Amino acid sequence: MAFENTYRSYSIIPCFIFIELVIMAGTVLLAYCFECTRTFGVHIQGFFCSDAQLMKPYPGSEEDSFIPPLVLYCVVAAVPTATMFIGEILMYIMKSTRQALIAQEKTIITGECCYLNPLIRRIIRFIGVFAFGLFATDIFVNAGQVVTGNLSPCFLSVCKPNYTGTECRFSHQFVSKGDICTGDPAAVERARKSFPSKEASLSMYSAVYVTMYLTSTVKMKSSRLAKPVLCLGSLCAAFLAGLNRVSEYRNHCSDVIAGFILGTSVALFLALCVVHNFRGAHSTLAKLRPEELRGPPLTAFPRVGSPLDTLTAQNESLAKAITMAEI
Repeated sequence: MAFENTYRSYSIIPCFIFIELVIMAGTVLLAYCFECTRTFGVHIQGFFCSDAQLMKPYPGSEEDSFIPPLVLYCVVAAVPTATMFIGEILMYIMKSTRQALIAQEKTIITGECCYLNPLIRRIIRFIGVFAFGLFATDIFVNAGQVVTGNLSPCFLSVCKPNYTGTECRFSHQFVSKGDICTGDPAAVERARKSFPSKEASLSMYSAVYVTMYLTSTVKMKSSRLAKPVLCLGSLCAAFLAGLNRVSEYRNHCSDVIAGFILGTSVALFLALCVVHNFRGAHSTLAKLRPEELRGPPLTAFPRVGSPLDTLTAQNESLAKAITMAEI
């Protein structure tokens, strides 16, 4: 009966894996709709033609930025993935942590087809959750930008409204029409999506997630400064990426701060509430007693008698009884 329950629980595991893959595919599809399609229209927010906060000079296209978006996206995706992949392999190779990883993770049989090694399970868990959080952060940012339609500091330089027209004749007149702009429509639409800062959100999410991974999972006894340098370096790089958006007049300070808060919140939630074993392997090994690592003793299992042994014992008893009777 216990074997049947265990087998059923192992057989259910592929179903959960399939559900997780469906959720991941849906998240990627939604992020694609936000990034590459115009499924969701941007909210048209009004403005004053003499608003000094919107009259900063136009810094050029996003590709002309000091940190181009394509380079930033590749870095925030590739660096944490490589860090976690290399870190898990090195910890598994080390003899001091291999036993703890095996005791902590165990080997799970997924039905009758295959099994998952502890190393593979940890790599899939950390990198999979990180990728899900990256797409989720992108969705949150795009949703905030589409719903609010907050204007960037260089909006008036991109919009190029007609200051001699009736809409901008008076400085205190509020303009709510969306067709007043005479500039490039693509640049105007991009200038309407400022809150929160996508670059700040993604960079801070990546930095906080990899920082928690290094501090909570990787244990290095030989060097006490390696992890602090790596963690502070990643956080500093994310902070500078946000400051670059402000210095180039592409985002307001409030946009960058909101991006930092959003990225940090998503990273903390996934690290603490989703990846439950976001902790070091040495702490798990220290909590386990030697008896637990070796497994239960053989005397703890009930002895199952063999029919052949029972028949032999009966024959011996019958032979002894016959001998006693003859005597």
